[in-house]
Amino acid sequence: MKTLIKNVNIVNEGKIFESDILIENDLISKIASGISEDADLMIDGTGKYLLPGVIDDQVHFRDPGLTHKGDIETESKSAIAGGVTSFIDQPNTVPNAVTQELLADKYEIASQKAYANYGFMMGGTNDNLEEVLKTNPRNVPGIKLFLGSSTGNMLVDNPETLENIFSNTKMLIAVHCEDEATIRANTQKYMDEYGEDIPVKFHHLIRSEEACYKSSSKAIELAKKTGARLHVFHLSTAKEMELFRNDIPLKDKKITAEVCVHHLTFTNEDYNTKGGLIKWNPAVKTQKDKDALWEALLDDRIDVIATDHAPHTAEEKNNVYTKCPSGAPLVQHSLVVMLENYKNGKISLEKIVEKMSHNPAILFKVEKRGFVKEDYKADLVLVDLNADWTVSKENLLYKCGWSPLEGMNFHSKVTHTFVNGQLVYDNGKIAEEKFGERLLFEVKE
Repeated sequence: MKTLIKNVNIVNEGKIFESDILIENDLISKIASGISEDADLMIDGTGKYLLPGVIDDQVHFRDPGLTHKGDIETESKSAIAGGVTSFIDQPNTVPNAVTQELLADKYEIASQKAYANYGFMMGGTNDNLEEVLKTNPRNVPGIKLFLGSSTGNMLVDNPETLENIFSNTKMLIAVHCEDEATIRANTQKYMDEYGEDIPVKFHHLIRSEEACYKSSSKAIELAKKTGARLHVFHLSTAKEMELFRNDIPLKDKKITAEVCVHHLTFTNEDYNTKGGLIKWNPAVKTQKDKDALWEALLDDRIDVIATDHAPHTAEEKNNVYTKCPSGAPLVQHSLVVMLENYKNGKISLEKIVEKMSHNPAILFKVEKRGFVKEDYKADLVLVDLNADWTVSKENLLYKCGWSPLEGMNFHSKVTHTFVNGQLVYDNGKIAEEKFGERLLFEVKE
């Protein structure tokens, strides 16, 4: 199968240039002007922009055990519609992926159901170090630890266990950082006043700046002490930004940082209109926090943009505060949200590609993906930067059927998505066949 895209603006490694690109089978075979080879499919890319597919390093696709909210098939279909060609899924499913056997089960499910490329984190608990150490770094992206409890409670709070995991694994350790004791005390304070029905506008004061900083600073201290490779997920506060550095290249960093689209988009003021729909852990915080996250993203203290895509049913989200689960679906819209920020002058196209495609590939050592390069896998996204549309129930692909972005207008659109050289999304149409593959990771001998 050969596909030729003509006269397209390629965004890659800090440059934008007009070129043709030839895809043969699953690889990019040629990037040059004036390619004249015969192809099975030819696309005129005039005026459009070609980006490497987005690699989302943090999603919850709910398989197995929570598939009433979403599953690998529905959510990966949403992902390719949004230009996300690879995802890394988290272990807090039912059962939790905390043994090699349970992790293998998830990979088996994905091999049948995934429209996009997939990797699954191994989950750490207070008592599964032996299983964690059996993880193969060639085909598993890393170890995930919840240092604060969230959906599907996998809290790791034993200091000795933590030190053991940090000291003994060479793999990347990704962490959810919120201090459990602080959150419990804050929750109790508001429950004493309001009972179960705490107004959601207090969420960012319950899961507070202090709760985040206390946990992330402790994790970083432990990583420095043990030499562990640490990646801190979904940062949400201005204060935490002092913990990260930008004076060395990403490939040399031992401690890296991620921000999620929602923390760059919403503030606590939005609880008034969006309520529980924008209840996340960690919480969306203040305008000051949002501004600091943007600043750190642009000056490279923050390395990666992700979604923490986490669907729940509308019914679940409409519960009272203490029973309303945290999380929301985002993979169909993460790229267009960032393109909207480009349109508004907040970030360049080159920087979006760096944070959503290049850097996740570098950080997780994803083999042959994340760049528009010859001999790399053809995971590619074509975008039209002049297409107006509105998010509505009718154009959502999430199984849960809702989005916190409903009613928002966008001025850019994903028109085509390629996964492993196959056109899987074409102007709203999704290919029937699934072409997702298991992600592989480079391991230094």
